[in-house]
Amino acid sequence: MPSTNSPSLQIRKWYLQVDDTFATESGESADGDPVRKIVVGVALRNAYAGRFVEDLESLVKASAELGSEVGRRLVEASGGAPICSMGKACLVGTAGDYEHGNALLTTVFADPIRLAIGGATAWIPSTGKRGAPGTVIDIPLAHKDNLYVRSHYDTISAMFPDAPNSDEIVIAFAVATRGRLHARLGGPTASQP
Repeated sequence: MPSTNSPSLQIRKWYLQVDDTFATESGESADGDPVRKIVVGVALRNAYAGRFVEDLESLVKASAELGSEVGRRLVEASGGAPICSMGKACLVGTAGDYEHGNALLTTVFADPIRLAIGGATAWIPSTGKRGAPGTVIDIPLAHKDNLYVRSHYDTISAMFPDAPNSDEIVIAFAVATRGRLHARLGGPTASQP
C-alpha cells in the first residue's frame, strides 16, 4: 500500500504494538524462546458511517490491499521469528454499523496476510465491537495451521488511544511467535496434522 491513501480506503493512522514475554505470571522463566505478540492496527474512514447500506462489497474488495500491507507490517515486526498463531478484530466508531468492520475482515482481507506469514491454513479467530477512542479490545489467538492446538489459545488486548472516531473503523490483526509459556493442558501439538 502506498504511503498515501488509496481511492478506496482513507487511512488516518497505523498502529504497532509489540509485547515480549519472558516469564509466566508466577515468574517461571520461559520454556524456550520468549513469546512475542504483535498487533498491527489501522484507523480508516468509514464511508458508510451514519447510514445503512445493503451492499458492502466495496469494503470487502478494498480490504485485499489493506491485508497486503498488514501482512508486510506483521512480518517486519516479527524480526524474522516464525509466526505461529493469529487473530483479527475490528472496532467500529459509534456512527457505524458493526457489519462495516466485519466487511473488512473477510477472506479477501485475510488471504494476503496468510501468504505473508507463511501459509496459515486454519480458521482465524475474530472479534469486534463498536466503541469510542481508547476502547480496549481483546483479540483471540489460535494456531495458524491447526485450530485445535490448545497451547496456542491466547489473547492480546489492544487499545488505540485516538481511534476510532465516530466515523472510523479500526482494523487490527494480531500474531504470536509461539504458544503460551509452559502450556501444559495436553491435546494436539503444532507438529500434528
